[in-house]
Amino acid sequence: MERNKEIYRVTLVGGVVNVVLVLFKFVAGIMGHSAAMVADAVHSLSDFVTDVIVLVFVRISGKPQDKSHDYGHAKYETLAMTIIGMSLMVVAGGIMYSGVVKIAFWTKGGQLEAPDMLALWVAGLSVVLKEAVYQYSMLKARQLQSQAVEANAWHHRSDALSSIGTAVGIGGAIFLGQRWTVLDPVASCVVGVFIVKVAVDLLRNGIGDLMEQSLPDEVENKMLSMVSELPDVIRPHDLRTRRLGNHYAIELHIVMDGNITLHEAHQKASEVEQLLRNHYGEETHVVVHVEPVGEED
Repeated sequence: MERNKEIYRVTLVGGVVNVVLVLFKFVAGIMGHSAAMVADAVHSLSDFVTDVIVLVFVRISGKPQDKSHDYGHAKYETLAMTIIGMSLMVVAGGIMYSGVVKIAFWTKGGQLEAPDMLALWVAGLSVVLKEAVYQYSMLKARQLQSQAVEANAWHHRSDALSSIGTAVGIGGAIFLGQRWTVLDPVASCVVGVFIVKVAVDLLRNGIGDLMEQSLPDEVENKMLSMVSELPDVIRPHDLRTRRLGNHYAIELHIVMDGNITLHEAHQKASEVEQLLRNHYGEETHVVVHVEPVGEED
């Protein structure tokens, strides 16, 4: 429960910042005549929506196992990360489409209105606030080992990066004259590219975990190495791994002397399980199958 409280606290901090920035950006974008700033406001609004998603799904994922969920509810946190990735992709598509339409209008001889200094100041404020929230959220994500908080942290970072692009585009449109007002919608397209990159990474990881993707080779090799160093354990093999939210599920076979008692075999299997839990966390799901020498095939 303490972990969930920390996740709520981190997410609420980001949510408050997002609400403030959404209001500032929409006002600055409309009053400052900046398409890039309006796009940035939409991005911040999507941040706020994903904050709500994290709060809802982390609450569900914290529930213990029950009759219908033998492995607990941790996958809901992975589902939250996937939904965040999908929402980012949708936001990026809308931003880039709007920017391309304005660029096409400009190339045909249309005149785009130059943004004013209000939009530039708000873009600078957004960069500072969102980078601060990213650093805070990522620190907490590592401490809490939370996929959802880490995904949300990257969402904050993408907003900070998009605000940098927004600031460059707005600044160029202001200071370089009327012929360069196209830099504002160009900046909005750059924002979209940044968001797509983050969205693809989140979707790849989230969908991979939902589809029972194995853990990286270096993690699995470390597990086999640790187990093989235990006395009387021979040839750990048939290792199968996956993620359950913020912790691991591990299944493996070990070979032992066939003449030992059932009690001794059970004790050694329990030792293997505890070794892995000590290293990867007490909530790690571990299943060990013991085979006698010569029958491991």
